[in-house]
Amino acid sequence: MQIKRTTSQNKDFQKLVILLDQDLAIRDGEDHAFYAQFDKLDNINHVVICYNNEVAIGCGAFKEFNSDTVEIKRMFVHPDFRGKAIASTILKELETWANEYQYNSCVLETGKNNPNAIALYQKSGYQLIPNYDQYENIETSVCLKKHLLK
Repeated sequence: MQIKRTTSQNKDFQKLVILLDQDLAIRDGEDHAFYAQFDKLDNINHVVICYNNEVAIGCGAFKEFNSDTVEIKRMFVHPDFRGKAIASTILKELETWANEYQYNSCVLETGKNNPNAIALYQKSGYQLIPNYDQYENIETSVCLKKHLLK
């Protein structure tokens, strides 16, 4: 496995995001259009891609949420490679990168319909927080936060 830092302009990232969006369309059902509006790739300059034998198999990204916090976005592992701690590796690399830029914490949103993601984040030290910003009154959203160690 190889981890690469890049941007949202990376073609492998864009291909993985297409697969992610297809998966989310099924999970989200009629709510997908609402969530999709917040998942644009514009202004995402911090992307991590995991490769297996030069094939992109997973990704994640972050963007600034506020001056000391980043928001984790676009986490995805190809179904053929799930259950191998790839998502944990990607998440840890994103946290390390955010820490290098002196961010103190990470926030993220996922859906109640994605219990595996919730379990991953909680296992990785994320704690439930009140839904923030656009997710504030969305019952199907789950928001989490983790403070980064310096």
